[in-house]
Amino acid sequence: MAENETDELPRQFVNYLFLQVDPAWRRLPEEERRAGKEEFARVVDDFRGRAIVVPFSLMGTRGDCDLCLWRIAYDVETLQEMTSRLLATGLGKWLSRPYSYLGQAKTSVYEDPYIHPSQEEKRSRVRPGEYKYLFIYPFVKTREWFQMSKEQRGAAMKEHIRVGHEYPSIKLNTIYSFGLDDQEWVVAFESNRPSDFVDLVMELRHTEASRYTLRDTPIFTCVRGENVRAVLDTLGG
Repeated sequence: MAENETDELPRQFVNYLFLQVDPAWRRLPEEERRAGKEEFARVVDDFRGRAIVVPFSLMGTRGDCDLCLWRIAYDVETLQEMTSRLLATGLGKWLSRPYSYLGQAKTSVYEDPYIHPSQEEKRSRVRPGEYKYLFIYPFVKTREWFQMSKEQRGAAMKEHIRVGHEYPSIKLNTIYSFGLDDQEWVVAFESNRPSDFVDLVMELRHTEASRYTLRDTPIFTCVRGENVRAVLDTLGG
C-alpha cells in the first residue's frame, strides 16, 4: 500500500462502458425506438444515489462504438446489476459492448509537486463530467519500467507531470486496473479544447517515461451530453 493510502475511505470502482447499436435498430418503428430509449434512460435514473453515470456520445468519432457511460460506484455488483438491466431494455437488446474498462480510483504513487498535501484526498476520488470532451485510453507499461528503481521511475514521471501541468485546460483522471482488467491503468482526460489535448499528447511522446509505453490504444474521443436522453438522441433514431 502506498504511504498516503489509508483504509478509512473506500475506493471507487470506475467503469467505462462502450456501447454500439445494431444498425437494424434504426429501421424499427419510431414509437418502438422512442420507448426503448426511454426505458434505457429510466434504468440509469434508477441508479441515482448508488452510482454516478455520465453519458457521452461517440457518433462521428469512432466507427465501432456509439455511446460511453462513465460509471462510478463503490462495489462491482452495482455495475453488474446496472449493466444487466440496461441490456434487458428495449434498446439494450440491440446493443453490443465492444469495449469495457474497469479499475479503481487510487492516489498516485508518484509525487506531484504541483499538488498541495491538503488536496491529496481529492486525487483519490474521481469527479467526472466537468468538461465537454473526454479522451480515454487503456495504458500498459513495459516490464522494464517496473524493474527500474522507485527513484528512476519517479525522476521520469517528474518530467511527465511537468509537461502535463503546462496544459491547465486539461484535467487528468487515472484509474488503476492492476488485477482487475487487462490493462494496468485507464487514463481519461477532460477538456473543452481538443486542440490542447492533441498538443499535450504530441509533447508527451518526447518524455523519458514515454519510452516505456507498451500500449496506449484504442483511443476514444467522447462528447458529453446534457443527460442520458440527450446522448441517446444522437443515435439517429
